[in-house]
Amino acid sequence: MDIEGFVRKRIDDYSYDDLANLLAMHIRDYKDINEDNSYEMAKAVIDEVSTTLKLKYSDDEFLREIIEVPNSGVEMGKMGVGSRGAGDFFVHRRIADIVSSTNTASLVNPSEQDDGGVIKAKAKNDEVYITTAVDGIHSRLSEYPFLGGFHVTRATLRDVCVMGADPVAILSDVHLADDGDVSKIFDFTAGVAAVSELVNVPIVAGSTLRVGGDMVLGDRFVSAVGSVGVSNYPPTARKGATNGDVILLTEGSGGGTITTTALYNGFFDVIWDTMNVNFVQASHALFENDLVKDIHAMTDVTNGGLRGDAHEISNTTGVGLEFDEEEIRKMVAPNVLSMLETLNIDHLGVSTDSLMLIVPEDIVGDVKKAVSSYDVAIGEIGSVNNSGEAILNKEDGSSEKLVPLFREAAYTKIKKLVGDTTPEDFEAMKQKVQKACDDAISKKEKVINYNYQIGRASCRERV
Repeated sequence: MDIEGFVRKRIDDYSYDDLANLLAMHIRDYKDINEDNSYEMAKAVIDEVSTTLKLKYSDDEFLREIIEVPNSGVEMGKMGVGSRGAGDFFVHRRIADIVSSTNTASLVNPSEQDDGGVIKAKAKNDEVYITTAVDGIHSRLSEYPFLGGFHVTRATLRDVCVMGADPVAILSDVHLADDGDVSKIFDFTAGVAAVSELVNVPIVAGSTLRVGGDMVLGDRFVSAVGSVGVSNYPPTARKGATNGDVILLTEGSGGGTITTTALYNGFFDVIWDTMNVNFVQASHALFENDLVKDIHAMTDVTNGGLRGDAHEISNTTGVGLEFDEEEIRKMVAPNVLSMLETLNIDHLGVSTDSLMLIVPEDIVGDVKKAVSSYDVAIGEIGSVNNSGEAILNKEDGSSEKLVPLFREAAYTKIKKLVGDTTPEDFEAMKQKVQKACDDAISKKEKVINYNYQIGRASCRERV
């Protein structure tokens, strides 16, 4: 429970004492403290919020502009942010717009919608490509920190690998709410460390904080894990896909999403199918055999499943992708596929954590041999053409255009209730979101200009 948010929402509708008594009651629901102490805590929060509200009346007009968040009128959940579908993609492209408006340079940045970002750095008169990525813990795994740590670490390593970089370091950021047991931090870290040891990539840095500091009650656990990779070759970004290429896919058993599906639907045996590092091993096989330089594109099948990834690749590159449904089914782990079909979950619209490679025809055999040497199944699932669309050839002889759902295919009872259909006012929401993005860019530019005016700009030459 966010007690600061609680107060901000109600401060104009309650008297001071009534609000303090109401909040104190909720505090006692979470904390083992007496009535007097809970009342004093509630008053402290109200006093702090009241103080910050005075900023609205500050004489500093610029500061008022900086601290004010222009309300778009569009909520995260309604827009589908974080749900790996059309709404999520739209918002991420707006985030990329803000990043791209910054006068700095990178080889691959969020505007590309790839899994990781890449910069080129000097190293002993040569050049090396440095890839970074960060992923947050799956929200429904907050109650299962070890599983959360294991899968988020796999996720960030995947994002580095698919950019053609060999992972060299892991970073962990852990946030636990005020009333959470400290053991959750250790349990999570153990999950991260398990992957670290299995793939021989060290954990080198991190931080540990409380969720919301003193302002959040409960034991909610959130975190992020980042990774760094290096390569001597340019990145295998999605834009490298070329007409005539062959599309390969490794067997996917899922990560955080499939684990959550199994947990909350009672398919507990499937959890063990997800506890592997096959993806990283398959990627390492490519590095080991010096094949990365010849691969045109790589991605992990995560963002809204194959539907989302295929659409994004086609949208980014302009090429067409043609898939064989029967061959794709073979590349979903049998237990996972059985669970998804039993629960009526579209396996094309959910994260299977497969490695998808787009490669020229003449290296297909070499790639298969390398990946198979680590006992990871891999198969041909399609090809690249100039159609400009992602098409699925179905087992019954028909075909369909692959487009992302508004949200990733619903894989829990709650998500089925929320649904994955596009809201009727989606276009109107997009316009509001775009304005919020433009406002954020404008605010950034004003702060940059202010710093230049007073001589606080970076000593680095602006690119």
